[in-house]
Amino acid sequence: MSALIIEYVLGYQPCNLCIIERIPYGLAIIILILNNFFKKDQLFHNILLILVFSFSIIISVYHFGIEQGFVEESTVCASQNIDLMTREQILNSLKELNISCKNVAFRIFGLSLTTYNLFTSVLMLIMSLKILSLTNNHDIKK
Repeated sequence: MSALIIEYVLGYQPCNLCIIERIPYGLAIIILILNNFFKKDQLFHNILLILVFSFSIIISVYHFGIEQGFVEESTVCASQNIDLMTREQILNSLKELNISCKNVAFRIFGLSLTTYNLFTSVLMLIMSLKILSLTNNHDIKK
């Protein structure tokens, strides 16, 4: 929700990896809604959440590495090669705004949103693992 506010209210444009980092949260919302309706499948939904937030951590670490200069920008982030384009393609590409993944446009208390996403993803993974262990302990006691 905060990323959408920062983008649409404050006017900061996200890079491609920032947009990809939103996908796990959308999936988590869908999984939690399904979990609410299908309470019998809680173990399955919890394992899905663990996988989703593991993916989120991997993407966040990769993005953080690009921001810090540890990793080169991939084709997901890099803008198009102008040398291989026609004049019309260059003019059309200027209409599209390509944000580099290594340039941090918005920070909160000196940390990028990718850093916050990494912390949040780790926290959500820990919570999902804790819920899984509680669920398994509960099932064992039955």
